[in-house]
Amino acid sequence: MCGIVAQHGAPDPVAGRRMLRRLAHRGPDDADGVTTGPSWLGHRRLSIVDVEGGRQPLSTPDGRLHLVGNGEIYNHAALGCALSRERFSSESDNEVALHLFDQYGPAALADMRGMFALCIGGDDGRFLAARDPVGVKPLYWARREGRVVFASELRAYDPDWRGDVELFPPGHYWTPAEGLVRFASISRHEPDGAWAGDGEPGSAVLGRIRETLESAIRRRMMADVPVGVLLSGGLDSSLVAVVAAEHARRAGMTLRTFAVGTPTSPDLAAARGVARLLGSEHHERVYTAEEAVDVVEEVVAAIESYEPSLVRSAVPNFLLAELAATHVKVVLTGEGADELFAGYEYLRGVDDEALHTELRRTVEGLHKLNLQRCDRVTMAHGLEARVPFLDLDVIALGLSLPVEWKIASDGRMEKHLLRTAFEDALPEEILWRRKAQFGDGSGAAEVLREHVAAAVSDADLDAARTGGNGGLPAPRTREELAYQRMFRRHLGGVRPERVLGRFATA
Repeated sequence: MCGIVAQHGAPDPVAGRRMLRRLAHRGPDDADGVTTGPSWLGHRRLSIVDVEGGRQPLSTPDGRLHLVGNGEIYNHAALGCALSRERFSSESDNEVALHLFDQYGPAALADMRGMFALCIGGDDGRFLAARDPVGVKPLYWARREGRVVFASELRAYDPDWRGDVELFPPGHYWTPAEGLVRFASISRHEPDGAWAGDGEPGSAVLGRIRETLESAIRRRMMADVPVGVLLSGGLDSSLVAVVAAEHARRAGMTLRTFAVGTPTSPDLAAARGVARLLGSEHHERVYTAEEAVDVVEEVVAAIESYEPSLVRSAVPNFLLAELAATHVKVVLTGEGADELFAGYEYLRGVDDEALHTELRRTVEGLHKLNLQRCDRVTMAHGLEARVPFLDLDVIALGLSLPVEWKIASDGRMEKHLLRTAFEDALPEEILWRRKAQFGDGSGAAEVLREHVAAAVSDADLDAARTGGNGGLPAPRTREELAYQRMFRRHLGGVRPERVLGRFATA
């Protein structure tokens, strides 16, 4: 939910509100800001929890400490029980972070479970910026001459600030007194030999996998507005949809599902079959090659990246989010399953130790690749995406399972553990369907490779590689150069090594 802007040190509310206007798509329902001590906090709201009373900035009863937040804290009710409830002015899940910080300091943020980026400022000079351990919700910062400026997206920054913008690292908080401090980590988990037993996963292990994922999905149904599922027809989103549909039925509702593709794309047909099985209210976005090409520049600007694989998968997702946003404000997705359970084709044949290292690396890097795409294509339409596979409990379990159980071979499909754990939840043709990359299965990849690369000549590519490329790294392909040109038109001045996918170190 939402978009945030914050300044600490010589606040400039006019500049802050200018930045906030550039994030209107993230929060179409409301906007406000507050100057507090040496800070200014601004907020664009997408109303999901406590629709009427959760307006931000949120404040303590004495009006001296304020918070702006983006995201959801799923265990806010449990955390609130240990706090002074008379201090709360709303039922907003974000408000618990304000009171945790006020009463116990920044270390208390480690108890929060959810996806969040938030800033807190006070009349007494206190200030905090923090981001969730996985980096599901985005946060950037720029530091210059005693001023620090935070925002949810690169586009929020004035052009003269873009060269200073960096990724704010997940699992960290920043205060003027302590600087940057890690408060949580997702990389500490190692395979647990006690799981192995007789060498194959038994019913206890499979039950634990299923129970942990189901709990994560149910937590993400928390909302005062309808919640849907982005359904590709693949294993991951189908599992999410099965659990979400049952949760909706128990609440007396019908789950809404959404699928996208070209008329002949396999994802569209597979999603249709899952929707029929679940009895969901199903919606489809069927697009043409021309429509995909028409929106590609808008997509590059939205996802704030020119990584070709990211752009190809973002185009159908962008069109899908546009459709879903006309029906719901929140959707669940299957992001993260491939990284935890070795779902990618390139991982076949990798030895045990190397596989665990690679899975951990990809989970840690999701915030600047797939999660960036997931957040931007949905929030471009005022739609919030939630990712149950990246629940901290699911990550901890996934990384602790013996690596040999995850290895795909000629006799074992990728993500065998997940498929077996949910064996009675889906028909065999869905449960054991071969994986297709989303951009490929939805029909986008071929369309974009052909049309976009045609706009760039071999001579253009050679010139960009040898004669400079306007401050961007040398392109690997004509397709990438085409996306780089689009990126530069919208975000010129941004330094890729500080903020983008394979370059950024944060």
